[in-house]
Amino acid sequence: MDLEKYSFVLAGRLRKQIVLLLDEPKTPTQLMTAIKTQDSSIARTLRELRKEKIVICLFPEKKKGRLYKLTKQGGDIRTKLTK
Repeated sequence: MDLEKYSFVLAGRLRKQIVLLLDEPKTPTQLMTAIKTQDSSIARTLRELRKEKIVICLFPEKKKGRLYKLTKQGGDIRTKLTK
């Protein structure tokens, strides 16, 4: 596991919450409802996590109904967070 990316997730409360919630693919709306925060915060955080290759968007061409899931690396980080 890349410890720099693990540290990146730990350094952000919202990043950590999103990684923990992505046990299966979810939409930004599902994440927003679970975390009870604004859509713009979720969108920004998902962009950050995508840039770091911790999550991927399954349907990037869609405007609505985008699903996000953890990459292999993101799954490793989630596993370490849940221990």
